[in-house]
Amino acid sequence: MTTTTETPVPVFAEPELTPAGHSLLDAASELFYARGIRAVGVDLVALEAGTTKKTLYDRFGSKDRLVAQYLTRRGARWQHHVLELVAAQPDPRRRLLTVFDALEEWHAGQDRGCAFVNAYAEVGAGDQATRDVVRQEKDWMRRLFVALAAGAGLSSPETSGASVHLLYEGALVLSTAGGRPSAVTEARATAAALLAPSAPTAE
Repeated sequence: MTTTTETPVPVFAEPELTPAGHSLLDAASELFYARGIRAVGVDLVALEAGTTKKTLYDRFGSKDRLVAQYLTRRGARWQHHVLELVAAQPDPRRRLLTVFDALEEWHAGQDRGCAFVNAYAEVGAGDQATRDVVRQEKDWMRRLFVALAAGAGLSSPETSGASVHLLYEGALVLSTAGGRPSAVTEARATAAALLAPSAPTAE
């Protein structure tokens, strides 16, 4: 199987909304991430946004769709962030490690970890729209690591990239829920070992 070295294009995009829609999504995004999805009702979102519950339902239809839009927008911004840093790294062998640098920068000052893992833990199994967004984001990250492993010249980039993706996802959980703030740094060091000169590389 041939593995492309081109980084995957973003699968999410910023939603096109009215000003009231943006206010609602801004409020929901902050509340959902900080307090949890189940703990936040639509009344509170509308209050924080300075709108009404009717406006929320007019713009999004349901709380489930609002949650999906929250994750979609967060995914779009994360993908833009990580791709920008990866593109700025001239050394193909270091681009894979840049993802961990981007993650640390993205989560600086935050203590709630991965919004997608959190959302799935709360509602993902029961809401298809949320589950689909979460799985799209996780699949995109795997494909990103596979492409970067191929670009770095690692042998079996499908396997190597998928393995680094497991490191990445594990570090996301351990750094917060596991109470191990050094997890991302440790995962980065393990990924760096794959890039050591002694590691097999493709011809």
